[in-house]
Amino acid sequence: MTLYERIADLPLTISASDRTSRHREMVGEMTRVTSTFVLLAEDEFGAGEDVTHEAIDHEALPDTLPFDFAGEYTFDEFSQSLDAVDLFPTKPPEREISRSYRRWAVESAALDLALKQNDTTLASRFGRERSPAQFVVSTPVPDGDTTRVEEILTVNPTCEFALEPTDGWTTDTFARLAETDAVRVLDLSGQSDGDGASQAPNPELYRRVFETFPDAVMAGPVISDDVHDLLAAYSDRLSLGASVRSTANLRDAPFEPDWCSIVPSRFGTVRSLLATIEYCAEQDISMYGGGQCELCVGRGHIQLLASLFYPDGPNEIAPRAYNKPTVKADLHSSPFEPPENPTGMEWKQLEFE
Repeated sequence: MTLYERIADLPLTISASDRTSRHREMVGEMTRVTSTFVLLAEDEFGAGEDVTHEAIDHEALPDTLPFDFAGEYTFDEFSQSLDAVDLFPTKPPEREISRSYRRWAVESAALDLALKQNDTTLASRFGRERSPAQFVVSTPVPDGDTTRVEEILTVNPTCEFALEPTDGWTTDTFARLAETDAVRVLDLSGQSDGDGASQAPNPELYRRVFETFPDAVMAGPVISDDVHDLLAAYSDRLSLGASVRSTANLRDAPFEPDWCSIVPSRFGTVRSLLATIEYCAEQDISMYGGGQCELCVGRGHIQLLASLFYPDGPNEIAPRAYNKPTVKADLHSSPFEPPENPTGMEWKQLEFE
């Protein structure tokens, strides 16, 4: 029985739905906007988070949702019913990938509700244990300035990082970061999922990254003639990242990855997410979790999935506090301990969030 088959037949009743949006100032002078979709039935609710990046796509939804999700289903029946629903009814999304983000929000809300209504959990349905989940912190190094990394390490000396090297990184940048021995993932930004332009391959940058951080996972490189031999020499450290939204993306990848970043919202459907997790396990591809600056329940969802399937990976699922514009005086250290009495897809809220 597949993972999806273990939850597909869960009975699900929905009587109403709602949506709220949140705005938060983030590191890097960015304002993040997300929407939380809530499905209700009597005294139970399920929630999922839409991580669409453009504020205009959240603002375009009217206060009263134009969707009628009310009814009785199995979880799979509800998922299939969404194939006929335009979740962007007032205007097309600014980027097509956002359809997957909103689909994930609604499906994860439905799964959350179905689990609660049936008094069960993903761990019990999948026959897995919730394990302490390791996390690394994604934070900017603008123009090679390592100040924020150093400030975080002052508060949390055991913190580890997932960073995005750029042509602006200087010799001093590499030296300072290498000295920390805290860099676990480097995103080369060569594979875009529609969230922005890909970074062109720079052979010298690639070489310096591989040689300076000999134990780090390298995510999303561009495969081109001028870097092909270099990447082949370090193939055991290569990871697929932003491009992975289904098992097809793994089968058709330009290289055979040893690693894969699992970002649930990119898959759109629960079925596709679980199929990809199973495929990675079958092909012995190491997994680690990722997110997209979730502000609400979505952060808990990615933490739960990491706890179940890839707890020891360099998971980019750090508490929200790490995304604040200024570094807080108290920051939670890795790993996350699993909740004692979980319900649905929820994860406990940390005092350091």
